[in-house]
Amino acid sequence: MDEYSLEFAKGWEDTFGKLDRSMRERVWKKIQQLKMQMPARHLKQGLAFFVSEAGQYRIAYKADEKRKVKTIYFVGDHEEYEKWLGI
Repeated sequence: MDEYSLEFAKGWEDTFGKLDRSMRERVWKKIQQLKMQMPARHLKQGLAFFVSEAGQYRIAYKADEKRKVKTIYFVGDHEEYEKWLGI
């Protein structure tokens, strides 16, 4: 099974750092699962982003299949997620 390395986009820690400790731990576990090859849901048709969920929180990332790297861009609740998307 393929394994990906993880990278973090500039500024992603701003949203991650706002989470309380228990939610950061839960989200971090989910981020670590992204290292594995698994089905992913596109953020929105036509965008290169994928989204994963950890409870009420969304993790937005891009996958580079050639380099086997997933880059994490955002983590936040549904309202923050929509704001980040510009909806």
